[in-house]
Amino acid sequence: MSEDGDVHPLPREQRSSYGRRLLAAIPEPGLRRSLAARLGSSGYLVEAVGTGAAAMALLNEQRFDLIIVDIDIPDLRDLAHHRPALIERPPVLCVTSCDLLTELLPEVGIEVADYVTKPCRTPELLARVEVLLRARGGARDPVLRHDDLILDEVVYQAWRGERRLEVTAAEYRLLRHLLLNAGQVLTKDQLAWQVWGEDRDTNAIERLMSRLRRKVDQNPPALIHTRRGFGYWLGTGDPPTQ
Repeated sequence: MSEDGDVHPLPREQRSSYGRRLLAAIPEPGLRRSLAARLGSSGYLVEAVGTGAAAMALLNEQRFDLIIVDIDIPDLRDLAHHRPALIERPPVLCVTSCDLLTELLPEVGIEVADYVTKPCRTPELLARVEVLLRARGGARDPVLRHDDLILDEVVYQAWRGERRLEVTAAEYRLLRHLLLNAGQVLTKDQLAWQVWGEDRDTNAIERLMSRLRRKVDQNPPALIHTRRGFGYWLGTGDPPTQ
């Protein structure tokens, strides 16, 4: 990705260990690289980006245990606007240049669990990260399963039995959301906002769901279903009653 987003992909060997995953949204390149290096050397798996839009894109695709946000990020309001649509809401640790965070928060509209002031002192930053992660509890199993359908969030791949599913990024995100909400009927509007954080054309969602269904349900039993007039659900057995 360009310096604008400045995403640093995790090495494959680190992804396989699946430790605590942190997202750092820091606009200043030097501080962004410094924080990523400090946290990485302490054993955390870090994705570092330079804009709120890049952070939101990653939040829609991946699971994180904690978000570190610089209060000076230009499009922080966009991140704050879309964040409530997320199913999983990791705590936010804010980096700020002043101690007046309580006055800033109503303006940016984002809930913050804790904050550190610039310049960031490594021991203080690590201590606050550790406290927030401890309060959040253990990491969720990165492998989602239903029947013989498996999705691995470490390597971003899905299987139906022994068959690997060749899914696009959009199909992967949709399948992940269906698995997280297995047995529940989801409307097209819910899928648009909860998966992508924005309004989407219903015909586009129908086409995407149709392509995903052909890949997942190539062999019986069918796992992705339509409840006419309501939406879609993933599961086996009787349809949900809601």
